[in-house]
Amino acid sequence: MVLLSALTLMSAPLRSVAASPKWETPKTERTEIPVAARDTDVTIRATKGTIIVTTNKPVQIKVFTILGQLISSETLPAGTSQLNVSTHGVFIVKTGELTCKVAL
Repeated sequence: MVLLSALTLMSAPLRSVAASPKWETPKTERTEIPVAARDTDVTIRATKGTIIVTTNKPVQIKVFTILGQLISSETLPAGTSQLNVSTHGVFIVKTGELTCKVAL
């Protein structure tokens, strides 16, 4: 019974992420947020429930939970896009050769 309760609690955050959040164009540019990772084409930033990606060309991006569950896989257009994640935690963001860990 205790094990079942513990498993239920551990999987609760994953269920809320499983709704597959959608990338959107931010209403304002937020350059004050520290950079989590950068290469020649992509800059990744993260803050309070939001992952922000700025790119100068279309890129394929994937976001995973720290346990490896895929929560988003999209091709983002050039410009700035943001993903609002309803769950706090650590996420892995992968695009091309760039992979980074962000805490929300």
